[in-house]
Order: sequence, then structure tokens, then C-alpha cells
Amino acid sequence: MRPITDPMCPVLGLPFATDMGAGAASPQAIANPPVFDRARSAVAYTDLARKLVSRMKYSDRPEIALFCARMILNAAPDILAPDGVLVPVPLHPFRRMARRYNQSAELARILARLAKLPLDTNLVARHRRTSQQVGLNARQRAANVTGAFWADAARLARYGNKRIIVVDDVVTTGATATAIAKTLKRAGAGHVDVLSFARVVFDEDMTV
Repeated sequence: MRPITDPMCPVLGLPFATDMGAGAASPQAIANPPVFDRARSAVAYTDLARKLVSRMKYSDRPEIALFCARMILNAAPDILAPDGVLVPVPLHPFRRMARRYNQSAELARILARLAKLPLDTNLVARHRRTSQQVGLNARQRAANVTGAFWADAARLARYGNKRIIVVDDVVTTGATATAIAKTLKRAGAGHVDVLSFARVVFDEDMTV
């Protein structure tokens, strides 16, 4: 696997080939600032990471989720600070019934225990069925998840100024993270971070 470590973009969590200096953002973050505040991933989405995610998602392998969560914990201690609330990317109820397992929720559950942070699996819901993102380009992915999520504003208000930390298994184009961050901020969230086990770093990684 290819861990993502410093130097990296402080906004998108993309690795730099060389140290660009303190606080230097990536060209992607400058050209197209994200809706979320920060994103971090433990590893690049290489073949081995892809196999781990697939087995975690479809083979009911909880020990893989534990391994991935520990990798996230080591990669993002600044984001997993005491003022955060962990919120997994939700599945639509029909897909949840078919799969019987939400890998993002399992990652978030383990992270909550390891980092001693609150977990809220009901703050965000996927209220519109979406197509699988596999094989879609960036524009298609964004369109696929537009309007797919709903956030409970009253529930969110109970957390006051706490940061919302969205947990997913993989970040590819960032379409899902962006859609959820938009939904949360419209509901009143002041700060939304994104954590994932893996993320696409180079175009050749993006076979998901």
C-alpha cells in the first residue's frame, strides 16, 4: 500500500512530491475550493487498497474494517480531535437491506471507539436511490448524488459548534463528500471534515 503522509495539501489531503511550504494548498484546492473544510485519507487507492475495500464491503470481514480504521486513526489525529462528531456516509435503505452491511458505518463505529468520539448514524440519510458510482466520470458522479442526502437540522443543532467528520471508505472525485458537506452546511453545520481509508491520487488509480 501507499500511505499518504506529509507533505500534503492541508485542504484536500493530496500528497505533494516535494515540500511546498507550511499551509501551501494544492492547485486543485485553489482552483476549485471544496465545500468541506478538510479531507484526509490513510492510503492511496492502489490495487491492494482496492482489494481490501472490496473485501470489507462485500465479504463481511470486520477485521479488515478494524485494520482500515486504525490506519485512518494514525493518518489523521488532528481531524480526530475531541471536538468532532463522526458521521458515516449512509446507504439507501434498500441497498442497506440488500448488502446487510454499511462499510462506512462500520469504519465510523470503530473510529468512534478508538478515538473516543461520539458517533451519529442518524444525522444524515440517503433519501434518494442512486446508481452505483462505479464507472462514472466526475461529472456523472456529481449528478448522481445531487440531492440524494438529507440532514436532520434539529439533531445537528444539539452539537453546537462541534465539527462534523464524515467517514467513507474511499474518496474518488469527492462527489459524495461534497454532496454530504453541502447538505450538512445547509442544515447549519459550521465545519465539515472528511475522512476515508483510501483516496484516488492519480488518474490511473480511478478504476472504481
